[in-house]
Amino acid sequence: MPYKDGLAEAQNTTIAPSHWLSPGRVLRKQAAALAVLASLLWPLQAGLVAFALGGLLTQADLSPALVAFGFIILGAVRVVLGFMSEAFAETAAQRVVHAARAHIVAREAQRASASTFGGAGSISALAAEKLDLLIPYITRYASARARVMVVPIVIFVLALWLSWAVALILLISGPLIPVFMALVGMAAKDASRRQMVEIGTLNDLLVERLSALVDIRLLGASKSVIDGFSAQAGDLRQRTMAVLRVAFLSSTVLELFAAIGVAMVAVYVGFSLLGALEFGTWGGPLSPQAGIFLLLLAPDFYQPLRDLAAAWHDKASADAVFDELAAWDDKETSHLLGQGGAASPLEGPATVALRGCLLPGGALLDDIEIMPGESVALMGASGAGKTSALRMIAGLLAPVSGTVTVAGHLLDAGTSDAWRARIGWMPQAPHFLNASLRHNLTLGRGADPTQALELAAVSGVVAALPQGLNTRLGETGGGLSGGEARRITLARAIYGAPDVILADEPTADLDAETAAAVTQGLLAQAERGATLVVATHDSDLAAKMDRIIRIGGPL
Repeated sequence: MPYKDGLAEAQNTTIAPSHWLSPGRVLRKQAAALAVLASLLWPLQAGLVAFALGGLLTQADLSPALVAFGFIILGAVRVVLGFMSEAFAETAAQRVVHAARAHIVAREAQRASASTFGGAGSISALAAEKLDLLIPYITRYASARARVMVVPIVIFVLALWLSWAVALILLISGPLIPVFMALVGMAAKDASRRQMVEIGTLNDLLVERLSALVDIRLLGASKSVIDGFSAQAGDLRQRTMAVLRVAFLSSTVLELFAAIGVAMVAVYVGFSLLGALEFGTWGGPLSPQAGIFLLLLAPDFYQPLRDLAAAWHDKASADAVFDELAAWDDKETSHLLGQGGAASPLEGPATVALRGCLLPGGALLDDIEIMPGESVALMGASGAGKTSALRMIAGLLAPVSGTVTVAGHLLDAGTSDAWRARIGWMPQAPHFLNASLRHNLTLGRGADPTQALELAAVSGVVAALPQGLNTRLGETGGGLSGGEARRITLARAIYGAPDVILADEPTADLDAETAAAVTQGLLAQAERGATLVVATHDSDLAAKMDRIIRIGGPL
């Protein structure tokens, strides 16, 4: 399959969700390691504080200055480590988001047909606001998870060394938190996924309404459109609040168990120091230093779990984003051959030959050859593959099998850009860049488009526009009728006198006068020697071509 050989790897390989995090993997590990080291400094600080306060209670000799100095030094190191951990995590998050966004933009720029994932609003929402939801997941959840795997175990071992009773309290209360977090997390993930879908749907709706804004005003449908959009926004608001309710529930459950655990440790230590309890230690009574040390350690046993719960909603949102990324990446769509950029024209006579080309829909185009300067009409029933054949000739669509040869060269990723430099393209549905009309016609090539406008019989329409060639039409050609927009696309196709002109249904849905003007403009290009290939249902237009090629059998 020669067409696929030249495509970029990102276009052919589905990226697993776990791989989206690979650009920042090293930095994430470093950030997690630094966060763990910073947390492990607290037991040392707590030991100094317990030694100092316990010494005051027991009238032991100590050096307050030395204790304070040690506490400050350890605190400063902890702050530095925490700052470095946050910096590494933030850098990792930016790299992940940047790489994912660049991949989406690059792949969408190479897409040769509409995405089956969703509309432009869904894809733009995924690339913009949804990817940003990965940042708190990377910066908070990964470090919190690393601390949970190390810090509670270290504190449990220290507590067990001093008091088996305190260790038992921690052992009973600690595992309850992850269990309830997992139960609440399932609901949080489902709620986040529904919210992600609703955000994409709302963006699609907004794009559709903006593209039809002129028609909505002309039809007087503004109120119904606003009401519909308001209802959709209200639905998204409710889904967002549902996600927040789940997040608050998980935090409340965690705080409850953490507070109970710390309170039980405090009760045991207090009664032990008062002499009311004489069990729970390994032999002798609990010393003031040991009791204070355990009181200071207990909150930090739960702190990593509390941080993990606070970031649990971030994980649920990130999981929903990863699911959408996987769904977007799994969608099979055709891709543009080449890079789509400027290139020197491909040398050789403008011949086109299709050999054994199987279209994605199943139609077979075989032994079709178009000579330089020939005008050809492609005719067939709707869905037979006329548009696909044009896109294949232009290198916008790769056949399932077979080859396309243009100007004596195999049309592949290496020759497609140079071949398209010789092509003028007239699509069935007019579409414009959000730029001036002059730029839409010339695409930055600089020459005067007046002659192309005259050949397309649309110079009078342009002259009547408010700013002439400097008028911005918008992407849908606002201010132009369907026929006028179609003739503008004809002028763009014939601008620069291309060697080959491909026109898709150029006279469809046009009145007789406009259709005649478009036909005359196309025939004028054939008369000057351009190769003309037209996909059409118009028998009058087809009769004026040199030859008719039927696709998919007779009409």
